[in-house]
Amino acid sequence: MIGYYVELAVHSLRRNKVLTALMVLAIAVGIGASMTTLTIMHLLSGDPLHGRSGQIFYPQLDANPDSKGRQPYDMLDYPSATALWNAHRADRQALVVNSPIKLLAPGTRLPPLMQPMLSTTADFFPMFAVPFRFGRSWSAEDDAAHARVAVISADLNDRLFAGENSVGRTLRLKNSDVRIVGVLAPWRPSPLFYDVRGGRFASGDTASFYGKPEGVITPFSTALEINDGNFQPFTCWSVPATPGHLQNASCVWIALWVQLGDAAKVAAYRQFLDGYVAQQHALGRLTRTDNTRMRSLTEWLDFNGVVPSDVKLQTSLAFAFLAICLCNVVGLLLAKFLRRGGEIGLRRAMGATRRAVFMQCLVEAGVIGVLGGIGGLFLTVLGLWLVRRQPLPYADVVHLDVSMFLVTFLISVGASLLAGLLPAARASLVEPALQLKVL
Repeated sequence: MIGYYVELAVHSLRRNKVLTALMVLAIAVGIGASMTTLTIMHLLSGDPLHGRSGQIFYPQLDANPDSKGRQPYDMLDYPSATALWNAHRADRQALVVNSPIKLLAPGTRLPPLMQPMLSTTADFFPMFAVPFRFGRSWSAEDDAAHARVAVISADLNDRLFAGENSVGRTLRLKNSDVRIVGVLAPWRPSPLFYDVRGGRFASGDTASFYGKPEGVITPFSTALEINDGNFQPFTCWSVPATPGHLQNASCVWIALWVQLGDAAKVAAYRQFLDGYVAQQHALGRLTRTDNTRMRSLTEWLDFNGVVPSDVKLQTSLAFAFLAICLCNVVGLLLAKFLRRGGEIGLRRAMGATRRAVFMQCLVEAGVIGVLGGIGGLFLTVLGLWLVRRQPLPYADVVHLDVSMFLVTFLISVGASLLAGLLPAARASLVEPALQLKVL
């Protein structure tokens, strides 16, 4: 029966091609606008560590002696970060700090480059499932030995060494030589979750959280030696004696990430964190013992509101535009069905039930939705292509995946069926006797 209704719908749509084109165009434009923004929202709000984000946590404590007891700072001071890391109470743990550095590749003709450098510890790579193209990461022994080693990104390897295996070659970072031990495969977390902080102070302008990973990664202990003087604090509660030299300063500037395998380990680490703060309070270094946090990765991203507010606004406006398009489709369908009152009345007089008329009209609305979905899909692809050409930090990650491809058609058909409910119901109420008199 559905096949018969589809044949009737196609025949009806062909009889008035202009009206059909207007309805398909209205749905296609509404779907194209809404799916473009919804796809961007979907990509920016996704889980950057599928399958393990529930095991990744971000400890915080209140290191400010003059704290008012509000939210603890988003980063840790040097004594707290290194003490928690040296305790080795998590399955895996990584200190994270970034800083700019001058970089030169001896043996190439490229001039020195200024690159963001990520400094971390050995567990960073297995904890965040960082992929490698060549070589490997460094070891915990390298961390302890302050080894002059580095891992570089695929982009930097392409730029400096034309994509060849550069493991074993030398990089000059500032005034020190380091040996390349690994080259990453293309790796593009979205957002750059391990660098997220301070989102609550950004007033929704959080597009910078979706930047590209740093080009060069070095051991934390090594970076303290070769790039001391170039670290920037998240905030300070007294002016550092020497700007950029933060190890003994009253500043927070280091992030600590920990991986905890189950709920018991999470509870034990919370207890350990509270115990550490209580111990430091007893020593007179920390004043607040009741202001610790340990959010999971997804909770931390939500807390920082990583999705830019302009993307949220654009998505809302696009769906409002889709609603306006659907209202127009409702009007066009209503006019179309009522103009066929004589035909519907004749069908009713020949025995067609109201339910059959309702279903026939609804199927016709569904066919319009499928055609609108195809048009909306092309407009979505076009919209995403235009977004990729914009100077946005997340432009290179914007694409249409399979799930959003299917969602496009589901929303299009669902919206058209919704738009067709009222016109179909109105058409099914046509009284055959009145229409036959007109005929």
